[in-house]
Amino acid sequence: MFRSMLLAVALLASVSAASSAQEKKPGGVNKVARDISKTSKEAGREGKEAVKKTSSEAHGALTKAGNETKHQLKKTTGYTTPAPSKEHKPGGLNKMARDVSHESKKTGAKLKHGTKKEASKGHRAATKTGKQAKEQVKNP
Repeated sequence: MFRSMLLAVALLASVSAASSAQEKKPGGVNKVARDISKTSKEAGREGKEAVKKTSSEAHGALTKAGNETKHQLKKTTGYTTPAPSKEHKPGGLNKMARDVSHESKKTGAKLKHGTKKEASKGHRAATKTGKQAKEQVKNP
């Protein structure tokens, strides 16, 4: 994400310098701004896709490891989950697995929120820089 934001700021700076030397043509600054916006959006989407793929792979690996661990424990101890009854309260291996799953979901959510917050800050900064560059080009 940081690379794409840095790229957008560098593009804005180069476009600002190049557009000040150009003659007035249809499209001009607005076209350049749209192109930069499109590029930064594509970079953001690609970054988001990579994060989703990585987290999906991690989730699959953790799920597989958890299921294998449960299976091995049941095989080693010979203990299987009893049939449900009115007196039965959840516990044992399944409760432990749910607790681990819950904690990993909380951790994942915190990471996601932090990433989104940083992306939002970057987007605001890029927007502000772009608007300032556009204003400078319009009113030298």
